[in-house]
Amino acid sequence: MARGTPVLIGWLTLACLAVVVPASVALVWADRRAPATWSGQLAAVWVSVGQTLKIGGAVGSPLYVLFSVLLALVALLFVSTLVSLITTGLNDKVLALRRGRSTVLEEQHTVLLGWSEQVFPIVSELIAANSNQRRAVVAVLGPKDKAEMEDEIALAAGRLGRTRLICRSGVTTDPAVVALVSPETARAVLVLTHEGGGGDAHVVKTLLALEAAVRGRGRPGVVAAVRDGRHHRAAQLAAGTHGRVLNIEDVTARLIAQTSRQPGLSLVHQELLDFAGDEFYTVREPGLTGRTFGELLLAYATSSVVGILRAAGGVELNPAVDSVLGVDDRIVLITEDDDTAVTADGPLAVDEAAIVPPGTSVPPAERFLMLGWNRRAPLIIDQLDPCVPEGSDLVIMAQGEEALRDAARCAKSPARRMQITVHGGDITDPRALDDLDVPSFDRTIVLGYDDTDDAAPGALGGDDRTLVTLLHLRALEEASGRELAVVTEMADDRNRLLAPAREGADFIVGGRLISLLMTQIAENRHLADVFDSLFSAGGDSLHLKPATHYVLPGRAVTFATVVESGRRQGHCVIGYRLHEDGAHGPSYGVRINPDKNDPVRFGAQDAVIVLAREPVAPAALSATPVSEALPRGRTSTAATEAIGGP
Repeated sequence: MARGTPVLIGWLTLACLAVVVPASVALVWADRRAPATWSGQLAAVWVSVGQTLKIGGAVGSPLYVLFSVLLALVALLFVSTLVSLITTGLNDKVLALRRGRSTVLEEQHTVLLGWSEQVFPIVSELIAANSNQRRAVVAVLGPKDKAEMEDEIALAAGRLGRTRLICRSGVTTDPAVVALVSPETARAVLVLTHEGGGGDAHVVKTLLALEAAVRGRGRPGVVAAVRDGRHHRAAQLAAGTHGRVLNIEDVTARLIAQTSRQPGLSLVHQELLDFAGDEFYTVREPGLTGRTFGELLLAYATSSVVGILRAAGGVELNPAVDSVLGVDDRIVLITEDDDTAVTADGPLAVDEAAIVPPGTSVPPAERFLMLGWNRRAPLIIDQLDPCVPEGSDLVIMAQGEEALRDAARCAKSPARRMQITVHGGDITDPRALDDLDVPSFDRTIVLGYDDTDDAAPGALGGDDRTLVTLLHLRALEEASGRELAVVTEMADDRNRLLAPAREGADFIVGGRLISLLMTQIAENRHLADVFDSLFSAGGDSLHLKPATHYVLPGRAVTFATVVESGRRQGHCVIGYRLHEDGAHGPSYGVRINPDKNDPVRFGAQDAVIVLAREPVAPAALSATPVSEALPRGRTSTAATEAIGGP
């Protein structure tokens, strides 16, 4: 074989003849009808050899035999060459498909551009959303090998159901490569966050490449996300008027601030944002045109109305009860699926005697403890400060010169409702936690430090440090005999399963929450305005209110009675959480959108889930947010003096 093709052909010919000729002789010898003469037997052997080797085996004059053999060899060469060309072409095509370099020939599919940990929850949610669709396609374009991407998604997402997965390999910043997934015919395009320091820049470049790939050929809905709020404006400009760009840090900070005041709220958001249970939908109901919002609240038995999507644009969540549904307006509601929003057959039963009249109460001051520091901490304080009761205080424990400077600068900001105190210390040191007297605080926030390149050798990373801190908090909880209300921020959702916390504890995983939001918007573009309103500062948001503020405790009432009581207080009631089931999964006592005809009996510790506007202090709203006033990377002598050095 090393000597080349001619020598190889010669040896193969000799080997073939060495087998075929003796076998042909044996066949002629064993044939009872074989000729009796030697010349006849030789001719019979020749015919057998020729037929076996496909070279004819004609019998006649030597010249006739020679030409027949030559003709057979030419035909054999032609057929072999043709087979070789066909095989090569098929192999090249199969190889191209395996490499993920062919064009996707689909329409109304969902496109994912990029590769990160976001791809797994997004694909899983798309599979759940498409479970009632006859033909759904998800196309993923990433920088990894096609087969490798398919294997990783299959391992994480499991069975694809009715959804077909197509993976293509290539860089997402090249318009020619982006065109492989046919974004111009797609229903929605999701641009995933990019790992590494230049992740937001990569997202912006991907959005520009997408615009170049579809220019003049289509306008798919685009959903993207950036990690740093400073890059949000640039990404939104690159996404265009048909795109939505989410700010991961801003949404994460809002959810942490809200959950820190209301334990269990993260479970409510999780239930609403995934496709496993009930979620937000928008429907047009001509039969309810002209009805007020107060009437809409009890118009559905198995769906919960939360707002109105105006035909002129804009969403009104929990509007005034006398707001009227216009002709082309859509109803924003929570229901199981897009085909389950059916109006009630008749009036729903309301127990007037069980409704508690609206009352006013001044909440007591609360003590908050923040363990750790990162670039989202100032945003969290901005969101938390206007909503806390008067006289509340916040104690921050942070480590590192820069973290302590930033924390001290937040503490000295004017117009603060909270009294903020900063302590320097390692949150993974049990002695430092003992000095803080953690059980004396009403709420505890555990933040993960941002991973930096200049971290000390052997130092714990973000989630690793958080896990160690949770171990110490659990030990303090067991020693004190008091259940701690802890909300924990984590970067990787897989680490949440390792966390040493009680069942039903609050965890905020920013990347996963943003993935759920992106999937919801990709499936229904109208929800972008809904989530903008839900997570905006000063707007209506989700709350866990004591059930005793709405109905009498210990009395069986229909859920419609709770909704009516909430309507009289200007609240949209969408569910409840039972305290006795708070430690039992998978819902941990949370029930979203129950049937309004179902009876429920509340205890003193049960909560009602409502959509309402949180009262904030005017002075706090007019103050300059710390997140805007805090220049990153600059030092402050006053801040260092305030904390007495690192």
